[in-house]
Amino acid sequence: MTWTLDQERLAPPVLREKGPYAMGSPKPTAVAPHRPTPTAAPASFASLREATAGLQPPFAVVDLGALRANAAQMTRRSGGKPIRLASKSLRCRPLIDDVLRLPGFSGILAFTLPEALWLAERHDDVLVGYPTADPDALRRLAHDDALAARVTLMVDSVEHLDLIAAAAGPDGPPLRICLDLDASLRLLGGRLHLGMHRSPVHSADQARALAQAILARPRFRLVGVMAYEGQIAGVGDNRPGPALARSAIRLMQRASARDLRERRAAAVRAIRAMTPLEFVNGGGTGSLETTSGEPAVTELGAGSGLYAPGLFDHYRRFSPLPAAYFVLPVVRRPAPGHATVLGGGWVASGAPGADRLPTPVWPAGLRFLPREGAGEVQTPLTGEAADLLHPGDRVWFRHAKAGELCERVNHLHLVEGDRVIDTVPTYRGEGHAFL
Repeated sequence: MTWTLDQERLAPPVLREKGPYAMGSPKPTAVAPHRPTPTAAPASFASLREATAGLQPPFAVVDLGALRANAAQMTRRSGGKPIRLASKSLRCRPLIDDVLRLPGFSGILAFTLPEALWLAERHDDVLVGYPTADPDALRRLAHDDALAARVTLMVDSVEHLDLIAAAAGPDGPPLRICLDLDASLRLLGGRLHLGMHRSPVHSADQARALAQAILARPRFRLVGVMAYEGQIAGVGDNRPGPALARSAIRLMQRASARDLRERRAAAVRAIRAMTPLEFVNGGGTGSLETTSGEPAVTELGAGSGLYAPGLFDHYRRFSPLPAAYFVLPVVRRPAPGHATVLGGGWVASGAPGADRLPTPVWPAGLRFLPREGAGEVQTPLTGEAADLLHPGDRVWFRHAKAGELCERVNHLHLVEGDRVIDTVPTYRGEGHAFL
């Protein structure tokens, strides 16, 4: 059975949007019009359980109604600017294909060059979000006119230019290049670094110098600039815990947004004085409102908000609907008040901490044991619901991050209402593990 996420099936605006851009409040820029309501709304847990009753765990599920609602919310929040879809957040080609059919989404932000070459077999605008050091993939790109026209490489140093040139050789089609501008907030003369440790190109002068080095190489075409503000887009500003910590995050994010708005604009002006640019990419799921308001930015990059993993539960401005789950079977009852599921150690990348663990969401009221957490082969759970579980019962979880879920399963079961309407392969299910 096939399906599509076309514009006739976009979800209605059922999500809760908060803060200065809440539904009914003035938006900073024009917003794309709403589309007709879909045939299905986000599913309840009762519907999800009914739809998947015949599946054998472990398995993963995507609620298409919730995903459509999240997509609609993201396009509203983007202020009319196109969203380049972050492929690492989905890691499922059929879903990538269909999300890109939705209004408001255009182009792919890939995470490795081999992945980008694979996706470019059927998509014509793929930006590699990170520098590559893969000479085999570079040689393939450099000697294929069609791929070279569809894929854009990321650089942040002359070393990257040298590496690309050495692998590509002097002859062949032009190679598309994007300059990665550092978006972190640097204070106290650089001694305090708030944000991702990505590009060394921080100032407009540094961006101008690297742009000159790119333009000096006849085979390279500088077509874009990217700056990802992870300290804004990827850090929830309404996390549980001390109010002082939340206030510090909000203060940092406001200061960072002001700094980046000015610095990004200056860098783009400096580069455009030398060569035209096709795009300036910025943002992420958590900063669509603020980044879209920057005149220098022409497109946004986002994807995690479609699945709405656990790390996106704590933002003031928006509340996406959980759309992706994995399901594990109960296999033990080691003691009263405890139930153990098979596997469960699907822990997210990043700084180690409780927020990187998956979240047991149904039955409600389950929690991990502090000394065992989520285990490789088994995960004991406790809480009021534990005594109601028996071997063969199922526990539903949400991953802390988005696409990393797909590294654990070969397929995603797509649910609409109370039916599985399709089963589609993940990257892993198609035989690919790009990282």
